[in-house]
Parts: sequence; structure tokens; C-alpha cells
Amino acid sequence: MAADRVDAVAFDLDGTLIDSVGDLAHALALTFADEGLPALPLTVVRDLVGKGIPTLIARGLARVTRMPADEARAAAMLPRYFAHYEATLGERSAPFPGVAQALAAIRALGCRTAVVTNKAARFVRPHLERAGLSELFDATVGGDEAPARKPSAEPLALAARRLGVEAARVLMVGDSANDVGCARAAGAPVVVVPWGYREGAAVQDLRADAIVGSFDALVAYVAGRRTSPAR
Repeated sequence: MAADRVDAVAFDLDGTLIDSVGDLAHALALTFADEGLPALPLTVVRDLVGKGIPTLIARGLARVTRMPADEARAAAMLPRYFAHYEATLGERSAPFPGVAQALAAIRALGCRTAVVTNKAARFVRPHLERAGLSELFDATVGGDEAPARKPSAEPLALAARRLGVEAARVLMVGDSANDVGCARAAGAPVVVVPWGYREGAAVQDLRADAIVGSFDALVAYVAGRRTSPAR
């Protein structure tokens, strides 16, 4: 795999391209307030992010009540969370430094680009638009568009079809075990960034093909994979 050429790059959204934990934590706090529950600190919410909003609510609920996760109660809270989230989307989040420049450079190398996220699809394009990134992607895949969420191979496989490339030639860029697992399941290469939301895991423990310490380093990595021969 390491010698294969990359024809497209797929990015996780939250924690990889955009520091969005402020939006997520604020919507969670408003939802919990509706239930008479206290808000969780931002640092705690950061470690709970990773498997979509239903899981975030269930994990947060378990943390504040100090009880086992109540999946039914969390599911009942989901519509209110989404209403709060949609109303404040983008107010407490921003792209990580260098994102737009890196995306433009990767596209200039001839790579197509996509977002592959567990975030609900209806929020993906609005979030990218408010971050000023929407024109830099050829495709997006939300968490409710594929038959299963990351770490399943399905979201990346769907992105590859939308991009018109083989999944094995799509480089996945993420920040968590979900991203690595998704890429591995799809037979695709994967790198991770040292920032982001990893559910408390160390970045070295994710066992990606590489850790890229900056967006400049990511562009250099992609450039190296563009010169690799196709097989």
C-alpha cells in the first residue's frame, strides 16, 4: 500500500479540519439544560466526541448522571440537540490554521477532495460554507448517508464512488481510531493529525500509516504519493 499512488484525499471534519468542539459542547449544554442537567466542561466533551451525536449525548448523559448510558433517553434528546446545534452552527468553531491553503495545494496536485464524517449530512455543507471551505471539496459523505458509520468501510467507499476513484487510491486523513478503522476496512491508506478528538487515545496508538504534524507536512506527504507509480 505504501508505494501506491494517491488520486484523492478524504478528510474527517470535526477535529481534523475544523475545531468544532465549542459548537458541540454548547449544543449539548443547551440540551442538558432542557433536562435540568448541568453542562459538561469543554475538555470533557472533547474526549467524548468520536462516534456521532447520538453517542456523544449518551456518553455525556452517563457522565453527568453517573449512571450507565441511557440510550432511550439519549435518543429522545436527539431532536432538541439538533435544533440547538443548527441554530448556533459555526458560532464557536473555526478551521485549524492552514486548512484552506493545504486544500488548495492538494487540489493543485491533481487530487480530488472529500469530507467523510459521522456528522449528519444536513449539517456538513452548511458547516463547510460557514468555515469558508465548501468550494474546496468535490464530495461530502455524512454519517447518515452510508449503510454504516465510520469505522465501517462504507462511508469511504461511498466517497470513492462519488469522486470516481478507487477506494484504495483515496488517502484518509483523520484524528481518531474511527478514521483509521474506516480506511483499513476499505483497503485505503490513512494518516492522522496530532490535534483533534481521539476519545482519550494517544495519536501514536492509532497505528496509521503516518502522523502528519502540520498541514504543510500533509501537502508534502500527498505530493510524495502523487509521484508513486500506479499499480
